[in-house]
Amino acid sequence: MRQILSSLLSQFYHDSPEFGQLSFQDAGSPVMEEIIFFHDQVMFIIPVIAVLVLWLIYRSLSSAYYYKYLTEGTVIEIVWTVIPAVILVFIAFPSLKLLYLMDEVLDPALTIKAVGHQWYWSYEYADYESRALEFDSYMIPTSDLNSGDLRLLEADHHLVVPVQTHVRLLVTGADVIHAFALPALGLKIDAIPGRLNQLNFLVKRPGVYYGQCSEICGANHSFMPIVLEAVSLDYYIQWIATRLSEEE
Repeated sequence: MRQILSSLLSQFYHDSPEFGQLSFQDAGSPVMEEIIFFHDQVMFIIPVIAVLVLWLIYRSLSSAYYYKYLTEGTVIEIVWTVIPAVILVFIAFPSLKLLYLMDEVLDPALTIKAVGHQWYWSYEYADYESRALEFDSYMIPTSDLNSGDLRLLEADHHLVVPVQTHVRLLVTGADVIHAFALPALGLKIDAIPGRLNQLNFLVKRPGVYYGQCSEICGANHSFMPIVLEAVSLDYYIQWIATRLSEEE
């Protein structure tokens, strides 16, 4: 039943890269929704600026009258200094707000540690009194893929989190610098040996989200995928209880 539901969701949401894709993957978190909104806002401003500048160039070249008033004078100097400054302010404030939201770590309900290795990821759930749950996540070879699986993106063990839950992710590297990146959730952070970086995220809807190490960390850099599976809270509780009992 769960596989059928996941297959149906994949028909409506695009949480993995697709052939010929030009735009973002569908947002799975509030932060990614804000990133897409900010991108669309900036992409609206850029064509307006381009059309206006091209029109001014055309008018100044086609008429001596326009050339005189569009290339020289105090008024035009003030105009093309003030207007770009105002535009930059309209771009800077949403950008700074978004950066603050991405960096802010709220009171998390769940903390997970991700460690980058050459060339796989390992995860640790340490919030439970009995013992920590640790496992490694390796890429599934192309020869072992099933029909419909994504080449170079499938992993044998998924990072499972509950939906509508604030999750804190601690990221570090075991050998060299890696980077934990999940485009559909707007997540990207460096995994540096000897240092713990952290980020906060909330997944809005169930689904399977795909990412990769986005740092050139060695020969098999492109062979350490990240697969995050967002599930209901009830299923997550059952999953974590089963995994902890298997570890005993």
